Amino acid sequence: MILIELLPSALYAALALWLTRPAMLARALPAPGSSSRTAALAFALVVHGVVLSHQLFPDGQMLFGAADALAVMTWLALVFYWVESLSSRLDGLHTLALPVAAVCAAIPVIWPDRHAIGNADNLLFRTHFVMAMTAYSLFTLAALHAMLMSAVERSLHKGRLTRLLDNMPPLLVMEGLLFRLITVAFVLLSATLVSGIVFSEQVFGKPLTFNHKTFFAILSWVLFGILLAGRHFRGWRGRLALRWTLGGFFVLLLAYIGTRFVIEVVLGRT
Repeated sequence: MILIELLPSALYAALALWLTRPAMLARALPAPGSSSRTAALAFALVVHGVVLSHQLFPDGQMLFGAADALAVMTWLALVFYWVESLSSRLDGLHTLALPVAAVCAAIPVIWPDRHAIGNADNLLFRTHFVMAMTAYSLFTLAALHAMLMSAVERSLHKGRLTRLLDNMPPLLVMEGLLFRLITVAFVLLSATLVSGIVFSEQVFGKPLTFNHKTFFAILSWVLFGILLAGRHFRGWRGRLALRWTLGGFFVLLLAYIGTRFVIEVVLGRT
């Protein structure tokens, strides 16, 4: 079973080596074409998705931990970049994300520190949990993506790019990715907040309590909503957009510090 759980990590590592093609592999392996990259990554994502579902939802239960949060976030990142790569060339992002995903996919196997989540038999609760987990993971990815954009922009202004950053997509392409990422996360966060407020008693077994966690989650939702509105109506972009992205994510972090974010904020438990 452990070998099966480590399979996604091995696949990501193999793909990373294939894409970078070090000298010793260049003679043995053909250069990966667009269709072969797409198919290979799709296979790895499906395998990882199946492994994650067995790890998080074994035998009708719900288990979750900090290591799982990292694995889910990197899996979602690769899914998002895979979908976007169907219309844009994102080799640089894949080259950066795959080694990270290989490490993060292995951490839950090496450090299986999971906690049982109650109400696992409640379909509404499960839906709320998955939406919340996905939304917060995507916002974390958006913040990391914004920081990567900032690093590329600074390097361009200095007139020199490292080998890693030199392979990144153009800034306009990365900016478009950022806003599509934020849009999906915003929709999911909206659905999470609505389900938590409207169905609080059915989801959590108690009426909604308005505390600092709820306040900061709603404030973050407002900030990201303003950012998307500014983008749509005023054409916000560049450094202004990056500042709003990081600011909204920072407010989201104020609602949670450490692994208790999922348990307390997302699931509304104290």
